[in-house]
Amino acid sequence: MTVLALAVPAPPHTRATRPSEAGDTVEATEFRLLGPVTVHDRATGTGIAPCGPKQRALLATLVVHAGEQLSVDRLVEELWGERPPANAPSALHTHIARLRRLLPAPGHEWISTLPTGYLLSLGRASTDVARFTRLSGQGRATAPHDPRHAAALLDRALALWQGTALQDSCQGPLCTAEADRLEEQRLTTLEALYEASLNCGRHAEIVCDLERLTAAHPLRERPYDLLMTALYRCGRQSEALGVYERARRRLVGTLGVEPGPALRCRLEAILNHCPTLTASPACHPDLAAQVTRLQARIDQLVADQADLLRLVQDRAAGR
Repeated sequence: MTVLALAVPAPPHTRATRPSEAGDTVEATEFRLLGPVTVHDRATGTGIAPCGPKQRALLATLVVHAGEQLSVDRLVEELWGERPPANAPSALHTHIARLRRLLPAPGHEWISTLPTGYLLSLGRASTDVARFTRLSGQGRATAPHDPRHAAALLDRALALWQGTALQDSCQGPLCTAEADRLEEQRLTTLEALYEASLNCGRHAEIVCDLERLTAAHPLRERPYDLLMTALYRCGRQSEALGVYERARRRLVGTLGVEPGPALRCRLEAILNHCPTLTASPACHPDLAAQVTRLQARIDQLVADQADLLRLVQDRAAGR
């Protein structure tokens, strides 16, 4: 007997997964790609994980391209590469049938069969990728005038990650490209979080994290820049200068290029004890800004409550 999927317990609710003022979704079904590929059913509080890499890759591909027709040829290439077996289209059809039985919420046609391929419709379902993108965007937009609130938003966005994106599902070009894109977004969000933390005066708290980040991504210049600033604000100027030299050695030794203008400017500012290195933006927004943000939170909570009420009414009506 072939096992189609594993039901796994849902992770405990955290501030990153509850409906909130930041616009987190409240739909009953959520497709999760920021880690192992799973389908989370809020109604039962369980997660469903397809068994086998091909099942996971197929679901991930359909979700990434939700609302878009994917041809049989593209899906076959995604699952089997350039040398698929002779029965690949038939095997693909079998995998599609299994996914249809796997997905929750009967009454919604998740996967449509079209003349030349297949299409997944999210309907009212959500994805953790969409939540991450929304929270990250809100955090980066908030950072210039309210770094403390921005840091909280960015932290919640990153808390959605439960491992590498599309974990154990990157076999073909579509999933690989999406995983690379999401990883770049994760790193950009992480850098924005550390910058907001610096602007809140939390330089001592993030030094170790930035050390690990520069070690994990030795050719990425922005973490070196942030680490140099954090060390300087901790009174560790010589260590900050040492970070620049370490970055330069890695860039020259690996890529044959000198550090870019931003990193060179940071070095010059440290050498000259530039006042801007110690001047942090105000951490406390004025009262008007606080009132505006509070009203936005209230409006979002009212909208979330209305969404939940509609969901309950739809279920009661059997829709």
